[in-house]
Amino acid sequence: MYDPNAETLLKVEHLCMYFGKGAGVKKAVDDVSFDIKKGEVFGLVGESGCGKTTTGRTIIRLYDATSGNVYFKGKRIVAGTLSYQNEIRQLKQKIADLRKEPGKDTEIEKAQKRIEELRGEIRSAKHDHKDARKHGDVTKIQMIYQDPVASLDPRMTVKEIIAEGLRIQGIKDNKYIDEQVYKMLETVGLVAEHATRYPHEFSGGQRQRIGIARSIIMNPEVIIADEPISALDVSIRAQVINLLNDLCRTMGLTILFIAHDLSVVKYFSDRIGVMYYGNMVEMATSDELFAHPLHPYTRSLLSAIPLPDPDSEKGRVRIRYNPLIDHEHTNEVPEFREVVPGHFVRCTLKEFEKYQREYNK
Repeated sequence: MYDPNAETLLKVEHLCMYFGKGAGVKKAVDDVSFDIKKGEVFGLVGESGCGKTTTGRTIIRLYDATSGNVYFKGKRIVAGTLSYQNEIRQLKQKIADLRKEPGKDTEIEKAQKRIEELRGEIRSAKHDHKDARKHGDVTKIQMIYQDPVASLDPRMTVKEIIAEGLRIQGIKDNKYIDEQVYKMLETVGLVAEHATRYPHEFSGGQRQRIGIARSIIMNPEVIIADEPISALDVSIRAQVINLLNDLCRTMGLTILFIAHDLSVVKYFSDRIGVMYYGNMVEMATSDELFAHPLHPYTRSLLSAIPLPDPDSEKGRVRIRYNPLIDHEHTNEVPEFREVVPGHFVRCTLKEFEKYQREYNK
């Protein structure tokens, strides 16, 4: 349940994740910021390739962030340093060029001072990164992967898969490990007899339950659910969503829920963030977003939701989103602005005023 006054458990601040170098760089995640309150389910939606999964993987440190920070319970666990390193290289080149010209001592001194500041930022980031791992902060965030087949080692038994996290943490008491594994299996709707089997002996829904058991055995506070139902049959999806709902209630979990199915996201999430081409374009509570979508891309997404009504489907009109037509960003770089309390949209000042007028009609 979303409570704006609750403790901020996870805070993502100007997160960037770029792949490649030079002219071939791909901005998978570009200046994304949001926070998740304790006990909340935060939905992250958008089309394939928009950066949802990359955001989740960067938060859990499967990728090294290019820049930006992630804070867990107020403590920095992710700090991007690649942007600092790139700026240092640029400044060194600038210094080399300035030394070829007379009378540039002041500019050279200023650039050298900036390099020292950036090196201090890198040292601080590396310290926080190492400290978070040392104190086990990262293990309090676990991930459920999209593909229940590829995410489970086919050579390991279910017991070995679920218990792996405990063993990595240095727990050697086999009796305790067995008890925890059996308890987790029962929690996710399986039985103790399944512990000796291999992943290929299970259905897709059962494999996903095994993946969930592997995550919750670490007693996490945050779960990143990366499209956990997209590879499952429709009937099984409801079971997995209900299971996650039960775990939220019984274990007090906070969930970052990444998905394509907007109807599921609306049902399951307290707040929703909409991503497009690496940017967060709109964020609001679930009811608010569906009632008052402001960004053209959000409207396009919502218009694509099919309804179980043939008459409505015949008359449904898809809204096409074309950023070159729907926006005028040549004179101003869009920013994330709060149109009404709790409802944020990435827009220019002119668009911001337009959205406010539309909302108040």
